[in-house]
Amino acid sequence: MIIGIGTDLCDISRIEKTLQRFGDRFLNKTYRHQEQQRAARRPAKQADRLAQMFAAKEACSKALGTGLRNGVWLTTMEVVPLPSGKPTLQLHGGALARLEALTPAGMVPHLDVSLTDESGLAHAMVVISAVPKEWKIERG
Repeated sequence: MIIGIGTDLCDISRIEKTLQRFGDRFLNKTYRHQEQQRAARRPAKQADRLAQMFAAKEACSKALGTGLRNGVWLTTMEVVPLPSGKPTLQLHGGALARLEALTPAGMVPHLDVSLTDESGLAHAMVVISAVPKEWKIERG
């Protein structure tokens, strides 16, 4: 059962300029520590990765139905790779509380995330589903 769908498009140059201007201040207000480390592994692609993650967080906030408010902040959503390499989101704090409130009894939430970048733009789509607890789905 689909709970929410969100999508976002992010201009990579905007992230690059913000990173150059504000550095760690921007990183710490927007990304969790592990996200920062993963993006920094490939300096030539750092802005691309950060833009993808930013788009994923915006898309997730839309799928949660709140946008970035009511305890759903950029740092309460974390883009993480599953063992297969497929991206997903781990939610914390207010974002996790909102997800739990949306999930019907007897079911567990499942987040599908798609990330891409092309021609200076990063795109993310997030689909939040509620599935029976018995289903075996790869989780982060």
